[in-house]
Amino acid sequence: MQRILISLIIPFVLSACAHKIDIQQGNVITEEQLSQVKPGMDRHQVRQLIGTPMLTDPFHTNRWDYYYSMKPGRKETVSYRATLFFSNDRLLRIVRDGPIPEKDTPKLEKKR
Repeated sequence: MQRILISLIIPFVLSACAHKIDIQQGNVITEEQLSQVKPGMDRHQVRQLIGTPMLTDPFHTNRWDYYYSMKPGRKETVSYRATLFFSNDRLLRIVRDGPIPEKDTPKLEKKR
């Protein structure tokens, strides 16, 4: 009886180990949102348009980093970064790293 029970449980355990979960981290922003952010805006205006930055460095207070990463199961990781530089609480420039989505934000697909 014990062997039958074990033989029924093992396939379920193995199938659970084979599934990789989706891992989403960071700030979800789009190119459309980022295009509204212009040099000369103050920090409050920027925060209202694209939200609070993922990273703020206490040693570099004039730099905000918005980072996004999505690892969908066994597929390749998608990531991008937008770094904003300020001077006297006004935006100087934006540096982009990676393809920022035009309109649709990356989302986790619902599992059925």
